[in-house]
Amino acid sequence: MTTTPTASDTASTETGRPGGLVGRLRGQLQQLLAFASLIIIVAFFAFASPHFFTTSNITSILVAATVTGILALGTTFVIITGGIDLSIGTGMILCGVMAGVFLTFWGWPLWAGVLGAILFGGLIGFVNGFNVAILKIPPFIATLATMLIAAGLALVISGTKPIYFKETPDFQAIMNLSIIPGMRFPLGVAIFILMMIIAAVLLSRTIFGRYTYSIGSNEAATALSGVNVNKWKIIIYTVSGLFVGVAGVLAASRLSSAQPTGGLGLELEAIAAVVIGGTSLSGGKGSIVGTVIGALIMAVLTNGLRIMSIPQEWQSVAVGTVILIAVYLDMLRRRGR
Repeated sequence: MTTTPTASDTASTETGRPGGLVGRLRGQLQQLLAFASLIIIVAFFAFASPHFFTTSNITSILVAATVTGILALGTTFVIITGGIDLSIGTGMILCGVMAGVFLTFWGWPLWAGVLGAILFGGLIGFVNGFNVAILKIPPFIATLATMLIAAGLALVISGTKPIYFKETPDFQAIMNLSIIPGMRFPLGVAIFILMMIIAAVLLSRTIFGRYTYSIGSNEAATALSGVNVNKWKIIIYTVSGLFVGVAGVLAASRLSSAQPTGGLGLELEAIAAVVIGGTSLSGGKGSIVGTVIGALIMAVLTNGLRIMSIPQEWQSVAVGTVILIAVYLDMLRRRGR
């Protein structure tokens, strides 16, 4: 007699989901390798430049990792399902522009403007999820289209000009306010840590995380077990969009302005951080701890190259090489499995 595999059965196999012994061991090994790589990179730059291992520069690294890291946290859910989201960079820019519209043009209270911008990110994610789950558009194409639409809307809504938050100084404090007396520890970094905790709980302690792993491990088996895969895909993309909204608010707060240009390339850094941390592009495997380590590696690499006065064009070469290596290692992991 044959039995239909359930979502929990699928999620507990060799996928990296807590519950599969081999998966857990491989996931921990990947995290250890990523962490060891981070230590080696930090040691190299600390030896190469006396200006690297200073309090102010470490804080700068954490600040730089905040926005990319939050984008990476959200897209971790999507990639674990076997999907991809190319719209997170320009979506973040559009959310920052919407924060400027809500607070500067429409005069909303601070809490309402921030909440509105975050929910707008959720709306972007919902559209992506609908296109992927209901319209059955491949995630690469669906989110590529959203990426271009978001970039265009940011320019149209802002009139191609930056929106400055001169009349809302409290908004600027969201990212830049120091919360530890006598030490520059920005509030934005604390928000990043909070988002890490939220993401980790969602992925490891809730039915949301269980179905995220299950869909990425075996979508057909998950559907046969009675799970509404389309509904959960939309939810997963929407949650990822909420993280994009938070990143958009922090990015605009950091600059004290909503810049309608830019954002292109951030999605690649965020995806690279996710893959470096051990999340498989084929889905079914990944962790929040690994993603955070990957985000720190990207931030340290960029910061260290800048301190060593490496030209911008060579910095791009280095980051691109890291992305290539990360994807190749992911391919080797899949072949090994």
